[in-house]
Amino acid sequence: MIYLDYSATTPVGFEVLDTYNKTSKDFFGNPNSLHSLGVKTKNLMNSATKQIAEIFNIMESEIIYTCGATEANNIALIGAALFYHNKGKHIITSKLEHPSVYAICDYLESLGFEISYVNNDKEGLVDFEDLKNLIRPDTILVSICAVNSEVGIRQPLKMIRQIIKKENNDTILHSDMTQAVGKVSVNFHDVDMATFTGHKIYGPKGIGVLYKSNSVNLKPILYGSGKTNMLNPGTPAVPLIVALSKAVRLSTTDIEKRERFIERLNNRLVDALSKYEGVLINKTKYSIPHILNISLRNIKSETFLHALEEYEVYVSSNTACSSGNLSLSVLAIYDDRVRASSTIRISLSHLTTTDEVNKFIEYFDIIYKKLSGLHR
Repeated sequence: MIYLDYSATTPVGFEVLDTYNKTSKDFFGNPNSLHSLGVKTKNLMNSATKQIAEIFNIMESEIIYTCGATEANNIALIGAALFYHNKGKHIITSKLEHPSVYAICDYLESLGFEISYVNNDKEGLVDFEDLKNLIRPDTILVSICAVNSEVGIRQPLKMIRQIIKKENNDTILHSDMTQAVGKVSVNFHDVDMATFTGHKIYGPKGIGVLYKSNSVNLKPILYGSGKTNMLNPGTPAVPLIVALSKAVRLSTTDIEKRERFIERLNNRLVDALSKYEGVLINKTKYSIPHILNISLRNIKSETFLHALEEYEVYVSSNTACSSGNLSLSVLAIYDDRVRASSTIRISLSHLTTTDEVNKFIEYFDIIYKKLSGLHR
């Protein structure tokens, strides 16, 4: 098997799984309970939270656990919109976001909020001048992803925040960092809120994080009993939290070294695939090497994807959450609907081997020649 869909999900690391199993076996008490087993479990959870906070240089009180990035985005964006609606109902986002952010914006629009979509330049970066012009006195929230999930465009969040705060110091900046954490270095202090999920960094599915600066207030959208997390009440999933802490530590270790290795793999793929007349490379100088997006002329991406599957090679047509749809990210960058209608996303990892990349290139050549012949 050749797995090249790491941006959709990653396998759980052996050490992470071992941590999850040991925690499930030895720390099964409810951390909200007052007896010794509950206290023992809560102490372990607090230690895990402390480790995540130290890695990202944030406060433990600024970490809110969720079931994943989508839930975290909902709690962050809807919670902020509802809390600050008396100050304004204007929200800005980009044209390069994850589908979950667009779904949330559609919902907020139905509640009477106004959504503006900032333009991007030909390299995929947010258009700073357009962003500046969009910000108004009633702009309460801006949401810009750290790394785009389809083309891998990395946004300069620090500069974006400076522009926002200069125009309206009360405007909150949120960033979906799902495709950034564990791949490239991140700084949570560049934003007011950030979200990510465990299953993209070799952690288990079902656990995510909302970083919320203590200066930001949110209206809860979930209600229930919860002594440890008023924004996401209920019994904390301690085994998932402890496993996430291990995944965060492991995925952020030697991150620059891993990135350099992945960049070599990416360059190998680009060199090989650029030789095909009917292949377009959807990559700019701001794309991280972990994601390589291509478009196929005259071949449906789903057809090519399933042909690769026969060789046990696994890639995506675009994001896992919008498979089969037009790539809005490619459309936003290249303004070409044909190019955006037949994309394939190849996503790499430090686990990917050079041999796997070479075999992928070999299988790609066989399939491309076969399917291209059908259109002659």
